[in-house]
Amino acid sequence: MTEAKKTVLFEKHAALAGKAQIVPFAGWMMPLWYTSIRAEHTAVRKQAGLFDCTHMAVLKIAGKDAMNFLNILTTNDVSMLKPGKARYSYILTPAGDIIDDIIVYCQAGDNFMVVANASNEQKVKDWIKKVRAEAIGIDKNWQFEVADLKDASLPDARVDIALQGPASAQCLKDIFGVEAGGMKSLSFITAKAKNLDVIITSTGYTGAKVSFELFVHPSKAPLLWDTILEKGAELGIVPCGLGSRDSLRIEAGLPLYGHELAGDFNISPFQVGYPWAVKLQKENFIGKEAITKKANFDTEVARLKFDGGKGIRPIRQLDGILNSDGVCIGQVLSCAGVGDKQIALALIKKEFNVAGKPAGVYYLARNQSHIQQGRKEKVTLGAKLTADITGQVVERFEKF
Repeated sequence: MTEAKKTVLFEKHAALAGKAQIVPFAGWMMPLWYTSIRAEHTAVRKQAGLFDCTHMAVLKIAGKDAMNFLNILTTNDVSMLKPGKARYSYILTPAGDIIDDIIVYCQAGDNFMVVANASNEQKVKDWIKKVRAEAIGIDKNWQFEVADLKDASLPDARVDIALQGPASAQCLKDIFGVEAGGMKSLSFITAKAKNLDVIITSTGYTGAKVSFELFVHPSKAPLLWDTILEKGAELGIVPCGLGSRDSLRIEAGLPLYGHELAGDFNISPFQVGYPWAVKLQKENFIGKEAITKKANFDTEVARLKFDGGKGIRPIRQLDGILNSDGVCIGQVLSCAGVGDKQIALALIKKEFNVAGKPAGVYYLARNQSHIQQGRKEKVTLGAKLTADITGQVVERFEKF
């Protein structure tokens, strides 16, 4: 086990959160919460929350053939990107398995920024090297450079801080004098204030209608963090940890790599509800032939709502999802408490993924005592079980 690294904002977290609330995550020491998950979740939905995303991978891919390379490397159509625009996409193996889900930002026609998950950073870097070295799908003579933009020694280095929620736009206006509220999704602008030079992108992972990610030089990240919390105090902006980031994305229906994407069930973009990010009409991309075969599927990710709150046992990953006849139709992938409800993302039989359909949950055994009482340690599709809690399927993605 390697020791978890500290982000450039670690000292800020240490000053604001207790030691027990800072834990290893994707190889980095990160805050779970500052006050409580519930309070921070509510702040994002009603005011705004500030998240440390400086652990995320941020790569520069630039040069004469950068666009061509990214168009082969990823599933979405990078050739259509204009400066100031971004695309959500996937990097696949030739077998069609997901290496990571990413966002590609076009800074100029030959200069792109790629943001990937922290847990997959090395895997993405290694795959790019392999594709280049072995000319997988590309001409060996293609000219482009790859740089790690988290490297503070680079003049154009960048790390990510997310500002999410309705008060975000006003805060950015107060600091940078920009009208960011009218930005279209997956677009970005540059802005400057005293000692701060940032890229403001209309992206995020909370489902908030007003959401931004701010890319700033690593050396300036602490200043940006402090400035937002200071200027945003009157707007109700608070720092938020991993706990609320997870509950917010689950409430919104957004997938997490390893849970609703790839993972033990090898879930494809089609199953998770993002077929638009896989451009099968493109002439070629790595994994195209294999992923095309996955366009037909009989299970898909659903979002379900159940009672929660005090006295109700929390739903956990791999608990069984049952139809109205008590037949197991799938398993839970993620779940979070939101108010007095529990929102679950589950992989279920496609025909049951209809908003309003009733659904039940079978709790798996949590300990040896449960096993002795006859509770199952795992469920199988088609098994007849008794629901421990009932609810229903809801719309795949929440709109705020």
